[in-house]
Amino acid sequence: MKLTVGIIFAIVLGFFISFLLGFVLIPWLRKLKFGQTILDIGPAWHKSKQGTPVMGGIMFIVSTVVTFAAVMLTDYLLGGKLLVGDSLVPNSMKIKIFAGIIMAFGFGLIGFADDYIKVAKKRNLGLTITQKSVAQIALMLAYLGALYMSGNTYMQIPFAGNVDLKWFFWFFGMGVIYLTVNAVNFTDGVDGLCASVTATAAIGFIVIAVLKGFFGVSILAASLAGACAGYLIWNWHPSKVMMGDTGSMFLGGMVVALAYAIDAPLIILFIGIIYVIEMLSDLLQIGYFKATHGKRIFKMAPIHHHFEMCGWKEVKIVIVFSLINIIGCIVGVALFYFGAK
Repeated sequence: MKLTVGIIFAIVLGFFISFLLGFVLIPWLRKLKFGQTILDIGPAWHKSKQGTPVMGGIMFIVSTVVTFAAVMLTDYLLGGKLLVGDSLVPNSMKIKIFAGIIMAFGFGLIGFADDYIKVAKKRNLGLTITQKSVAQIALMLAYLGALYMSGNTYMQIPFAGNVDLKWFFWFFGMGVIYLTVNAVNFTDGVDGLCASVTATAAIGFIVIAVLKGFFGVSILAASLAGACAGYLIWNWHPSKVMMGDTGSMFLGGMVVALAYAIDAPLIILFIGIIYVIEMLSDLLQIGYFKATHGKRIFKMAPIHHHFEMCGWKEVKIVIVFSLINIIGCIVGVALFYFGAK
């Protein structure tokens, strides 16, 4: 199978699987009464979203994994060598891809447990901080351990080449994973925002993976892009379903997995520029609030809520933020292309 055909196939199949799952999953979630609880600390107008089915992230989780497996299997049966059975693809690359998928799925499970407790057990806080932290740390160590055992302790830095992180690999990796997963989670606060931004990020990963010759990674990124697009049909304002922590934590894990698969975790700063802005806005708000004893930089954080309170419609926020992320992707691709050694 030609790479271009494989990428298009993955995007289209991912889109339709995710979209079609909505016809089954959303009524099922409604039947189970797994509805979103809107807290009083959020924008008052979000109260209209009370009861909207949550855990919709299952749609793109299933779609991403099934699509990637289907495209790889189809390629193998047609005699192609995008990834499966290709002796030219090093085992270290296969480990990065499959360990990354497992890690992202694991984060999705943690999010699912958190969502389930909130909606089924009627506990607004879901998992306790200790429970969530222990689960996340164990998952991060397992993923980093898999990379370490396969010799993947290096990363590409623009204009500096591949740098072996050695022992710093562990501390750097824990920070990247934790911050990314939580930053993606912060972005999930407006209908269609997190999925739209992640779709643009996935396209950026497709481009870089193709340029670096990492064809299996490009198929995985294409599967994610298509799955997010199919989910958006249901999540676009006014949303009929929300991804919940189930979805946002999986997406965070996938962003990390793709970044490490192309040996460039720093690319998240550009390809995921909106994630960075969302997290920084929240940290700045908290720090400034404590330092000034009650004053605020933004009307509300994360920053998408600030723009909501300034009168922006949710659709406008999604479009503007997605365009900004596309610009970040272009800058990231250019940096890692021209800065390659």
